[in-house]
Amino acid sequence: MTVGPLLTTSPLPTTDGWAGWTVQPASTGALLHAVGLLVPHDGQPVRNVQHRPDRWALLTLVSGAVRRGLPVLAWGTGAALAGRVLGAAIHTGIQGEGGQMEGEENTAEEWAALPRTAHAERWLAEAPLLWRAGAVTAWAGEILPAALKLEFLTRLKTPTPRMPATPLEHLGGEEILRPLLADFYARARADTALGPVFAAHVSDWEAHLEAVTAFWITMLGGQAQSGGPPWRGNLNHIHAPLGVRGVHLARWLTLFRAAAEAHLSPDAAQLLVSRAEAMGARLGQKRAGASAHSH
Repeated sequence: MTVGPLLTTSPLPTTDGWAGWTVQPASTGALLHAVGLLVPHDGQPVRNVQHRPDRWALLTLVSGAVRRGLPVLAWGTGAALAGRVLGAAIHTGIQGEGGQMEGEENTAEEWAALPRTAHAERWLAEAPLLWRAGAVTAWAGEILPAALKLEFLTRLKTPTPRMPATPLEHLGGEEILRPLLADFYARARADTALGPVFAAHVSDWEAHLEAVTAFWITMLGGQAQSGGPPWRGNLNHIHAPLGVRGVHLARWLTLFRAAAEAHLSPDAAQLLVSRAEAMGARLGQKRAGASAHSH
């Protein structure tokens, strides 16, 4: 059985115990095909990350893994990060036996209170030392116990259903969306009602398709694979100069539905078309309002 890579948010302290697994640096794009995520202790701040965009990015990545139901094993500051993602308060001050000798158990300097959705299996003074929440397993100590590592890896060998983290993932990702949009605009340019509108207002089709793709990626909760910024703009302002009427919106939706059904499963097509219908309804309301004010 072929499985995806095991991702890690920082270099592992040792390769021992990970033999047989493809371990790769974690990234948001890699989460979709990963088998699991490791969030090791890295000694970096968790509670105060105000001026640390790298830590905000890491929190976002861990949050994406949790939303997907991806198995997560976190320890030390990694466990604190996982706790913060789940809404837990972050405390400072080592809890435990006070030493760093082998066999002694201590938390990292920063540790998470027990998240509301979690249950603790072991406590160390006031800190939950071992806790679980959904697919997340967290160990508050800096050194991951070998038994916990083995348990996690054994569990990875039994695939579990994953929930799409965003509507874009439900569709199949950007690689599905791009050809769908290209197909739609090919239909629109050849259409007797929409073709003249686009011909009069779009001169650079490559740039237009990139802008439209960025819009849909953003609207579907995704992030561009290129790492580009999310779409920013105002649909009403963009469409105002086009002279779009009810007949154009109806035709636009008909062609969009046809393209969606040609590229997607029925439920995914319905998801995308429902978003398009909602957008069309808003544009129609705005057009009707503007017409009423002009009289």
